[in-house]
Amino acid sequence: MSTTIAFLGPAGTFTEAALQAFAPRFSAVEPVAVDSPSAALRAVREGRADYACVAIENSVDGAVTATYDALVEGRPVQIYWEVDLPVSFSIMTRPGMQLCDVASFSTHPVAYQQVRGWLQDHLPAVEYVPASSNAAAAEAVARGEVDAAAAPARAAELFGLDTLSSEVADVKGATTRFVLVGPAGKPTERTGQDRTSVIFTLPNEPGSLVGALEEFAHRGVDLSRIESRPTRQGLGIYRFHTDLIGHIEDQPVAEALRALWLRAQELIFVGSWPSATQLGEAPRDLNRLAAADAWIASARSGR
Repeated sequence: MSTTIAFLGPAGTFTEAALQAFAPRFSAVEPVAVDSPSAALRAVREGRADYACVAIENSVDGAVTATYDALVEGRPVQIYWEVDLPVSFSIMTRPGMQLCDVASFSTHPVAYQQVRGWLQDHLPAVEYVPASSNAAAAEAVARGEVDAAAAPARAAELFGLDTLSSEVADVKGATTRFVLVGPAGKPTERTGQDRTSVIFTLPNEPGSLVGALEEFAHRGVDLSRIESRPTRQGLGIYRFHTDLIGHIEDQPVAEALRALWLRAQELIFVGSWPSATQLGEAPRDLNRLAAADAWIASARSGR
């Protein structure tokens, strides 16, 4: 039976390439193209897809805020795996066009941040037209709606376009992290090189964020990322999206999250899953924690 995975389409996006990287985990995969990360996660929430493949972070432009916001738009969902993909672009036009013919240019806004330098050098006066995806930009070129697009090389093949320049990236070695999101369930098994993600809100009181972060510091749990996003309930009210080094099965992580739950107005568990890259130090020595538990047990029993 096929596993249905929603992704940012059409075919030819980096998200589709990430989906193919996840595909060997399943016996068969049925891709379903949608027009946004929100639509991909909505397909999971409504049972029209088993998983959603979405971009969550880019090494140049940072967080993919559309994905962050989509994670809290409805019923709980959970991240199970991740993959990091190198990202560079091809500049493509309809057959026969030259660079001097290009007056309008399209790509996804995240991609635009990664090719701005190239555009400034080669097409400084070009009109930028945002697209829902890089492949959608290539499709717009094929339809004659814009003159050129920045997209994965495969998009030129799919839409019959010419490539004017390849391997375009203002920052060489740029990568994008993609995650596979499904309905909330049991986390992926602990590997010892894991990432845990939570989203929380705090009372609007002096020191509330410092106090929350100290719960991790006191237990030797390292935060690899923290971002704030508006709740859309009013100015100055934010959710904090946080990645931790470690798995919820690691006692220090579990204890820190328990303490955070007591402080938070809302705490959403987004998942624990194997990291695609080497992380920093894991939580402090678990043997020391076991010894501390034994000491507490001894004191409670009067031994």
